[in-house]
Amino acid sequence: MAEVSTIARPYAKAAFECAAQSKELTEWSSMLALTSIISQTDKVKLLLDNPSQGHASKADTFIELCGEALSDPAKNFIRVLAEHKRLPALAAIALDFETLKASLEQSVDVEVASAFELSDGQQEKLKSALSGRWKKNINLQSKVDPSLIGGVVIRAGDMVIDGSIRGKLSQLAESINS
Repeated sequence: MAEVSTIARPYAKAAFECAAQSKELTEWSSMLALTSIISQTDKVKLLLDNPSQGHASKADTFIELCGEALSDPAKNFIRVLAEHKRLPALAAIALDFETLKASLEQSVDVEVASAFELSDGQQEKLKSALSGRWKKNINLQSKVDPSLIGGVVIRAGDMVIDGSIRGKLSQLAESINS
């Protein structure tokens, strides 16, 4: 069977094109985030894996679980996914959609882990430095990780910048041992 990311990519692109054309990127982003969360619950996973239920029944049940949060085009999207047995790929579709959206908006989601809480001024300095380096808008999310001892670890997509003391000690130990 194909990788989930390979399966998700064309559906994410189709959803993105529909959202961009109708100028509803934010709405589609919210709807896909919701469907991603719902599709990952244990009971829904059982529903989606149940071979005795038809695709139309799965789609209708899934749409009902989402309540009023889905627009008509999003409901149709869910029906198409169900028809092609792709509802389990909703989490990957939502992730790919967000990547396409960020690319269009010239923004990058950045997660910063630090040993201590970063002040607003430190966060702004970091955003400014990263924005200058990557020439994109930075959506910064910070969290505290006391295991770092000091410094920060910056994650943006698949890029990791480890400026933590723990990381530097690991590099030092590796260079001494080799």
